[in-house]
Parts: sequence; structure tokens; C-alpha cells
Amino acid sequence: MTATTAARRTAIENDAMARAVELAETGPLAGGNPRVGCVLLDSDGRVLAVGRHRGAGTVHAEADALARVPPESRGALVGGTAVVTLEPCHHTGRTPPCSHALHAAGLARVVHAVADPDPRAAGGAQWLRAAGVDVSTAEEAGLDPVVVARARDVAASWATAVRRGRPWLVAKTATTLDGRVAATYGTSRWITSTESRAHAHTVRADVDAIVVGTGTLLADDPALTARTASGPADHQPLRVVVGERPVPPDARIRRGPGEWLHRPTRDLAAVLAELHDRGARHVLLEGGPTVLTAALQVGLVDELHAYVAPVLLGAGPGAVGDLGIRTIADALRWRTVRTQRLGDDLFLALRPEGES
Repeated sequence: MTATTAARRTAIENDAMARAVELAETGPLAGGNPRVGCVLLDSDGRVLAVGRHRGAGTVHAEADALARVPPESRGALVGGTAVVTLEPCHHTGRTPPCSHALHAAGLARVVHAVADPDPRAAGGAQWLRAAGVDVSTAEEAGLDPVVVARARDVAASWATAVRRGRPWLVAKTATTLDGRVAATYGTSRWITSTESRAHAHTVRADVDAIVVGTGTLLADDPALTARTASGPADHQPLRVVVGERPVPPDARIRRGPGEWLHRPTRDLAAVLAELHDRGARHVLLEGGPTVLTAALQVGLVDELHAYVAPVLLGAGPGAVGDLGIRTIADALRWRTVRTQRLGDDLFLALRPEGES
């Protein structure tokens, strides 16, 4: 392959990976499966079809793309390339292995950005190589590091949850400018704007479970359902109460769509492990300062969603309790990964400094 030909192939595959990432980003976080996008190219680099994974029980991105190749173009798959954000699976579950499907279609090359961390599904790249397919990681293919980073990010929360055996935990706070979650006499509705509350419901609708402590349950009596402007969202997360105090018989969490459960323990890590065993990979912590502080103290929070309203109270409970930090050098520092204006409020998505 000449330098010119290699450069052209890299540019084509880079564009294809960028498109695959865009497709993957439209997939659901909830459901236990990764978000994946795939672009199929013929031997000349022309796009034959694209596909994405739409959630648990649906076909994988590679199979989706293969199914979208027009019948008259099926022959063009022979000698072509599959560019996919995640290593093709080599596992028979609710769907057949993507490794076999790509090989059967006659594809000569596969480029993937992220290795599959799930030992049950991994091995697709190795099997394809053994079958004579040219397989490259995105780095080996020389793709743009910015595009590769986006591909990794779209799979990061799922892949992290799979590797360590517990869900990716997103903690939510809704505070005033001075960090208060309620006024002195306990009133907290509503600190944030209508737009912020609507945004929070979109997050609820995209996680596997919502966790609160019994303190929040008894103080606010939340339903913990995911709602849209027209009614309940299609997906309702599992609603989980953690704490030793009983759930009142008339609590709103006992009603409404979706399943709920109570775990009479203070061991949040054990609850998260149970949720992982139930298939949860993305969990939202909406508890008050007590449960959030406990989660931060033991390093369970992977992402922080902070809704900040242009309101000052001057007194009242803060979002976080005593973390045992006595000097600035020991402060828990976060990096901002996304910001958004919601009405007059500011939304920040943050991750611990030094982590992906």
C-alpha cells in the first residue's frame, strides 16, 4: 500500500469512526448494554450502511448495519471494512455473535475503538484475525485521537461498570449559589427552575435505577418516577430506598409505574453490587446530604450532576456534610465534562479529577 493510499484509507476510516460515534451517542444508557455505532464501507471506501444498538434485546450495531445494506449492494460487502466503536462481540446471547456475522458477510477489515471488557462477549477481534480478517484498533489505524477519545467516552461508563462489577454512579445535587439544598426551616421546593427539573427527568429516564436514603424519602415523599411533559416516560428506572427506617405504607414510592425496593442497610456499596447483579450499569443517586456524603467518603461517585440556581439563602443545610477534609490540599477535586444553561440555572456534569 502506497503512502497516498494509506493516508486516504485513514481519512476515510476516521470519518467513518466519527459517524459511528455519533450513532452510538443516540443509544440508551439504561438497559445494561453498551452504546455502539457501526459504519460499513465497500472496498473503495464508500459507505454502504450504518447501524446502532438501540438497547437490550435489540440487534447489535453491526447486525443493524448489515441488515440495512440494500440487497443489490450485498456483494459490495466482500472485501469491505466495518468501522465500529466497540470490539465486535463473540458471544451468543439474545443475538448471535457479531464476529461471525461480519466474517460471513465477506468483510476483509474491521477497525474498532474500544476493546470489549466483558469476558462473556470479548474475543471477537481475536477470532476475526484467526479467520483471516485484518483487524485494527483505532490507534493502530492511525485515527484522530480526538475521535478515538469520543469513542472511548461514549463507552466509558458501561465499560467501567463491567470491569469493576458495580454500576456507574451519578450523584445529583440541586443547590443555591451558596450551596444550600433547603432553607433553614426545611423548605426546598423549588430551588431550581422548571427547565432544570425537566432535564433531571430525562436523566432519570436514562438510568437503570434511582437510589435515595430513607431521610430523603421521609422528608420529601418523592415518587422517583421519570416523567415527560405528556406523562410517565416509556422507561421507568428501578426505585431503591436505602436505610434502616421503614418505608411508610402511604409513601408515594409504593405507587406509580415501575418496580421499587427497600434495602434496610447503610451499606451503599452492597446495594450497588446487588443492583449490578440485577443488570444495572447506570445508577442515579438522588439522596440528600447524608447519603451523598457517605458515597463520597468511600469513593463511590463516578459522576456528579450539579444543578445550580441563581438563588441565595445564607443559611440552611448544605449539599454535602463533613467529609473529614481539613486542608485545601486534601479537597476532592472534580473536572467539568459538560455544562448547559437551563433557564436561569446552570447544569454541570463533573467527574473526579484524574479519572476518565
